[in-house]
Amino acid sequence: MDQFYLWIKALHIIAVIAFMAGMLYLPRLFVYHAGAEKGSPQSETFKVMERRLEIAIMRPALIVVYATGLTLAIKGQFFRAAWLNWKFVLVLAMTAIYFYLIAMRRRFAADRNRHAAKFYRILNEIPTLLLIGIVILAVVKPGGVM
Repeated sequence: MDQFYLWIKALHIIAVIAFMAGMLYLPRLFVYHAGAEKGSPQSETFKVMERRLEIAIMRPALIVVYATGLTLAIKGQFFRAAWLNWKFVLVLAMTAIYFYLIAMRRRFAADRNRHAAKFYRILNEIPTLLLIGIVILAVVKPGGVM
């Protein structure tokens, strides 16, 4: 492996960690936000926290995740590996959950939340399950290249 590949891999891991921190924290903020009175100082604080988390951390991290992930797949010539196809399916599912969370954030920002805190507690588990599958596929590479 050349140094470029290793640096891209390191950047990919850093971006995944940053993105996943947001994917786990944003629904947790929603749990607390759902219990706050609309228009209250607490609710307004949650709106600021949620927006900053999305725009300053999650969105840039997701862009870096995709850019570095595609670079690694191209450089490692992994596109024929079945494990990468399955990993990509899980990454797309994670991305769909991200966009769903952003839609929820916008509803909270407009004081139009329709769900109780319990809904967000359950929703919070989905990124964790997807992450487990993604990591297993990336590390174990079942039936694929090392």
